[in-house]
Amino acid sequence: MSSPTAMHVGQFSAIKILVLGGIGLLLYVAHVAFIPIALALLFALILSGPVEWLFRLHVPRSLSATIILILALGLIAGAVDLMWAPTQIWFAAAPQTMKVIKRKLSPAMKFITHVEELRSSAGNIAATGQPGTVGPAAADNESAPVLILDATREAVVSVLTFVVVTLFLLAGGPPMLARMTAAFVDDLNAGHVLAIIEKVRGEVGRFYVTTAIINLGFGLATAGIMTLYGMPTPYLWGVLAAGLNFIPYAGSTATLIVVTLVAFVTFDGIGRVLAVAGSYLLLAMLEGQIIQPLFVGRRLKINPLLIFLGLWFGGLFWGLAGVILATPALLTLKVIAEHAISGKSVMEFLGPNSQAPDVASKLKKLVHPRGRKPRA
Repeated sequence: MSSPTAMHVGQFSAIKILVLGGIGLLLYVAHVAFIPIALALLFALILSGPVEWLFRLHVPRSLSATIILILALGLIAGAVDLMWAPTQIWFAAAPQTMKVIKRKLSPAMKFITHVEELRSSAGNIAATGQPGTVGPAAADNESAPVLILDATREAVVSVLTFVVVTLFLLAGGPPMLARMTAAFVDDLNAGHVLAIIEKVRGEVGRFYVTTAIINLGFGLATAGIMTLYGMPTPYLWGVLAAGLNFIPYAGSTATLIVVTLVAFVTFDGIGRVLAVAGSYLLLAMLEGQIIQPLFVGRRLKINPLLIFLGLWFGGLFWGLAGVILATPALLTLKVIAEHAISGKSVMEFLGPNSQAPDVASKLKKLVHPRGRKPRA
């Protein structure tokens, strides 16, 4: 028979699983309400460093929060305006681009068309003698303006919510977050929560500032390579590379696909296409394998599998916003586990699968057993 203690532990674990499942279902169903709040929290963590610096210079938090938020939104608007004109040109040229792609892929398309014809012929033979069905009526075009109006309204509400919540979070600062968090957890006091929030704020802020500087250099290098090979609108691909590089793995992969496709459409020779793709791939490998580990270091020492799963489930739950929030959420969880009393197991779960220090220690014990030092 199982002991009452074991039964109690099992019931408690089942309750925790149910609670976590309910929270996940709520986040999925009510994503329209939670996404702008989560993005605002991330944005406030990134911008809290300059706000706190101005506050230490005796500038009121509300004023410094307003100034920093206006500057940040202005930079974002400037980047969007920089990309708007060339992006519109590429969208306008999309039909012609598709014709060029079809022309260059005509041998492969002929083969695929032939296979499709064979499959259709087999399907028609199997369906001989069966009565045909009349297709549904065309969709009502009158609903299109209503859908556009609803989408615009949701976008405006989300943007306004994001801006207002970010402003309140920056104006309130870490003390407000500490009081709000401690109010819902009986075993915590505001001082301990404030210390953890400060560490999370500092770690996430330093991570994103360092990553932003690296991505800026990466974007400039990408634009330089695209200019060298004669790619059209090279600065557009530099901005795209810098922006998407904030998303681990998926961002550089998406940029590689885009620049390769553009090179394929632009150039006739396959050599220049391979040169563009290979140069960007080499630059991305240099940035990801040398520069990022050198300057970011321990801040992103998280198991790559968990990062990939975080990106996957984040995209599944919240789309692009979930992909953006996946990495900082894992980083925040790691920082909290580092400074929590019972966070050792979480640290072991999140940490990279590297046993090099343990192997080195075992080899040292085998060479010098019982702590004896090597002879001079």
